[in-house]
Amino acid sequence: MKIGILCYPTYGGSGIVATELGMSLANKGYEVHFISNALPARLDITNPNIFFHRVNVQTYPLFQYQPYDIALSSMIYRVVNLYKLDLLHAHYAIPYAYAAFTAKQMLKEDNNDIPLVTTLHGTDITLVGQHPSYKHAVEFSINQSDAITSVSESLKRDTLQFFNIKKEIQVITNFIDNSEFDECNECQRTQFANPDEKILIHVSNLRPVKRVEEVLQIFKNVQKKVKSKLIIIGEGPDMEKVNQFLEENPDLISKIRLLGKVNDLYRILQLSDVFLLPSEQESFGLAALEAMAANTPVISSNAGGIPEVNIQGETGFLAEIGNVEAMSNYTIKLLSNDELLAKMKINAKEQAIKFDLKNILPIYEEMYRTTIENFKSELTKA
Repeated sequence: MKIGILCYPTYGGSGIVATELGMSLANKGYEVHFISNALPARLDITNPNIFFHRVNVQTYPLFQYQPYDIALSSMIYRVVNLYKLDLLHAHYAIPYAYAAFTAKQMLKEDNNDIPLVTTLHGTDITLVGQHPSYKHAVEFSINQSDAITSVSESLKRDTLQFFNIKKEIQVITNFIDNSEFDECNECQRTQFANPDEKILIHVSNLRPVKRVEEVLQIFKNVQKKVKSKLIIIGEGPDMEKVNQFLEENPDLISKIRLLGKVNDLYRILQLSDVFLLPSEQESFGLAALEAMAANTPVISSNAGGIPEVNIQGETGFLAEIGNVEAMSNYTIKLLSNDELLAKMKINAKEQAIKFDLKNILPIYEEMYRTTIENFKSELTKA
């Protein structure tokens, strides 16, 4: 089977899941073609079954904005024709599902066509998609897909609530490869904290929905009661809020490490005691799942699909969005009780195993086969 994957190349959840899915398929012998404007962050292009096609957008003085959607549609059309793809998988409705539909219309002019799977990841539905400027296009592109998947039950409910979707939405959760989180024998906590200190960690793209200012406030409250350090991994628009916090709290500068983007995330997660995720919106909570795979309990909001991953009182604690006091108290409670912390570390790992790649990949494979079979059947009827 030859599969085209359309995704964002960044460190966000949708790009990571699309990349990991594609690499896993390639490892099983499928031919996988990534189509994006840049090389996806985690993509291993040394695999002979992986192909990358960069979408180049030409600048022209007449255009106020670069016409990425047009260039993307053209590249999809070319790759399908050149490599005889069997299926397209768009991760994110805008622009990928919409561009794929346009490419399909172009293919039909050549008496050709290809089935399209669209996976809904979150902000394409909950934020971007509901904006009046995009809503109708998002709804249209979803309905033109031959199969639709959602990464959580929560996101499926939101999609059906805000859009008139005429096709069944199949929930296929995000996943991780637990083998990448095997116990690290070379990990040194002393790189980040003293032996008597706990380590809190936050990983995100630092967009406003991640509420990094609440991460900082939680840590400020916690370190008054528990000796601790905070690690923040990631880059994004709200880094300025972090810098402003440090200016206003100079006594905490030595207690907070800003690491930006890192290549050894798994190792650092394994050093940590608690993962903080006070997000305003999370369709699934992939970052929380990665933390759990590293035996790290999660203190989070109850936004979106997070409760489907983080189980209250078992793998961590949840609080209402914006309830910094509750999240602070939960963190203090957990870090002050070594027995409870040890138990939740074990529970977190057991929960992560339920979302292992080996359990989720066969679901995608079966969905691909069914989609192709149904698509061919409909063509025969036509």
